[in-house]
Amino acid sequence: MDQQQVPLKITAARFLRAVGIFVGSEVGTKAKFMFVGLMVLLCGLSGMNVVNNYVGRNFMTAIAERQYAEFIRQAVFYIGVFACLTAVGALARFVEERLALLWREFLTRRSVNLYLDNEVYYRLDASGRLTHPDQRISEDIREFTVTTLSFVIMIFSASLTVLTFSGVLWSISPVLFGVAVLYAACGSYVTIALGRPLIGLNYERLDKEASFRSSLIHVRENAESVMLTRGEERQKNLLLHRLDDLIVNLRSIIALNRNLGFFTGGYNWMIQIVPDLIIAPAFIRGEIEFGVITQSGAAFAMLVGAFSLIVRQFNSISNFAAVVARLSSLIDAIEKTQTTTGSAIEMTEQKGCLAYDRVTLLSATDESPLVKELSLSIPVGAVLILKGPSSAPGTALFRATAGIPVPGSGRVTRPDADEISFVSQRPYLPPGTLREVLVRPGKEGEIADDQIVDVLRELAIESVVGRADGLDGSSGWGMSVNEQQLLAIANVLLARPRFVFLDRIDATLAPEQFRNILRMFSERSVTCIINAEAREACDLPHAVLEFGEGGGWRLLPNEG
Repeated sequence: MDQQQVPLKITAARFLRAVGIFVGSEVGTKAKFMFVGLMVLLCGLSGMNVVNNYVGRNFMTAIAERQYAEFIRQAVFYIGVFACLTAVGALARFVEERLALLWREFLTRRSVNLYLDNEVYYRLDASGRLTHPDQRISEDIREFTVTTLSFVIMIFSASLTVLTFSGVLWSISPVLFGVAVLYAACGSYVTIALGRPLIGLNYERLDKEASFRSSLIHVRENAESVMLTRGEERQKNLLLHRLDDLIVNLRSIIALNRNLGFFTGGYNWMIQIVPDLIIAPAFIRGEIEFGVITQSGAAFAMLVGAFSLIVRQFNSISNFAAVVARLSSLIDAIEKTQTTTGSAIEMTEQKGCLAYDRVTLLSATDESPLVKELSLSIPVGAVLILKGPSSAPGTALFRATAGIPVPGSGRVTRPDADEISFVSQRPYLPPGTLREVLVRPGKEGEIADDQIVDVLRELAIESVVGRADGLDGSSGWGMSVNEQQLLAIANVLLARPRFVFLDRIDATLAPEQFRNILRMFSERSVTCIINAEAREACDLPHAVLEFGEGGGWRLLPNEG
């Protein structure tokens, strides 16, 4: 499990690193131009807000003094400023969203590449080091990019507002300026004190929502198994338990937001009356125009709003802090996974060779030996059946040969990925068209439609083509596990490797289907290593690698 608390320095370093990687990337130049353009637009908005403040003062003064001609003139100015603010604001928002999208696309592509390189996705899941990496890559990156850019813009805009409206408010009343600064400072302090626990609660909320959603997905993906095992009650209890955890978390967040709302609500309402309490007496004494009251109110609200960024945005800030921490955990876990290996078994590649040199494999549960000191070279074209008191040694050998981390030692020499294929007991068909399921990437132009149909016909599943509306139809049609396994076999047959390792596939196949598959591999001169329970299904001449208790083994001569 990942840690919920990430040190502030590490989080800040990760944040700056993410920004630096983006700026230095191939899209960094484009991003810089967009960012500069956005800053220019924001400067224009700030300047027009100052103009709007003075136009508003003159407009209200003209009303108070009943100057009709001046009222019309200022109204025209007012409408013109509003039009400019609207146009520039919409354009700034467009540039902001495009820049956020560019950043999200870059970070997501990079994260997906890191996640799928060097079997990180598998080792990360097997280690249990991180929860819900899928949510972090999809949702947290979106929140990170959008919110970061939003905060940068808010801070920049607030800085411009402070620079421009400090002078305006100071010229009206130095006392009012001091009150604005003190009011915002006290409000920020109290908000931080009241809302600090929200950061941890929001972190937990993201995980609890992901857990609840993943449980729902599990039920959908395993609907048939749940029904066959009458597991509805258990799944219901699990779902409701995770829902209860989420509800408790959300109630805590709502209670904190309530307490925070009592303060921030009053804080924001008081902004409307504080400047009037200070400036109105001067108007009553005849020292200022009526328009100055409205001008001071607007300037005070703008300045306090700029100083009170924490008060106005604390919920967003707490969410953002949680997202940055979660992404920090994701990057940290990926980097640690990339630098660690799950097995001491040495893997080497040699064309046309599958051999084991002093390979010892241990049980992942109690580290008892499954295979001890296996030294064996498998001849090309042979059929080797793995036999033993259980299928565990054969499955461990299957996993080790495939490069899946298995506790143990020794060296495995195997051909490259194009020359060896692995078919497990649980078939896996990637999403896509039927052609994409059957033909491996890079071989699309090498295999004709007739070849595909011939293989499917030999396996007696050519009807799948019709159900899929042709080879280029979607693979989302309903299939039995038996048909899925046969399609996985068809994929291997079309790839024509020199070696194939089959792990307990006879559990989902009829004996005659199993014999037919071995015959097809034999006719194509494919070397077969078979970890199977139905030994009598193999009618071809074969050798037997027999495993005994305690990891012992012996190679028996060919049988026919």
